[in-house]
Amino acid sequence: MTAPAHAIEEEIHQLIRFHIEIFRQPTPLSSFQLQEHRRRSEKIRSLGRELDRMGTVRVVERLKSAS
Repeated sequence: MTAPAHAIEEEIHQLIRFHIEIFRQPTPLSSFQLQEHRRRSEKIRSLGRELDRMGTVRVVERLKSAS
């Protein structure tokens, strides 16, 4: 895995760990916490798309170099 991909993966894991911590709270989430959850969820999706794009580019580069 490349350094940028590893950094993105670490950020995704950090965001997921934060989600888990928030949902373990014994009290209902506040409006602010729900908004932050939505923001983090979108960030996770965005980072996942970036990882997918990086992987696709890498595969295409391998195919070109193999030909």
